Amino acid sequence: MKYSTFIIPTTLILLTAFVFTSCATIPEKAEAVSPFNKKKYLGKWYEIARLDFKYEKDLNNTTANYTINPDSSIKVVNKGYNYVTKEWTEANGKAKFIDSDTIAKLKVSFFGPFYSGYNVISLANDYKYALVAGKNLDYLWILSRETTIPENVKQDFLNKAKAIGYKTQDLIWVEHTNN
Repeated sequence: MKYSTFIIPTTLILLTAFVFTSCATIPEKAEAVSPFNKKKYLGKWYEIARLDFKYEKDLNNTTANYTINPDSSIKVVNKGYNYVTKEWTEANGKAKFIDSDTIAKLKVSFFGPFYSGYNVISLANDYKYALVAGKNLDYLWILSRETTIPENVKQDFLNKAKAIGYKTQDLIWVEHTNN
């Protein structure tokens, strides 16, 4: 009886510790931009490229718009046009800074209490272009304030992503049209 009284709580504590330590929010070799100015980052961004995943499958004309919520978190509105179903989709979420709002390491949620990493790992000085890493090497985005990106910025971002371990050959290059 004493053995099971000890084992169950200890197992729960170890399992909880494992869950919290294994929930990395940024890939191992990536580093979030610091110093970061959240006010300059707010506004509309066009998705130039991404590693595809189920929530953005078959989407083009994808954008993200960031504004401040009353609680100081970031309101996230992602939009895209599904070229298969011929319908616009929208996802609304919330992002919170993990440490300080001067470090571009955030967690974002579109599904209640479930958060995932959102990390700006490269950013143009004028906040016109951004390279964003998710929680692991399955998530990567190249963003721009316009529907295009200069070739030199694109190559810089691709080189940085490759150095971290991303398979940049798997990127989906997003089309922006007037649908």
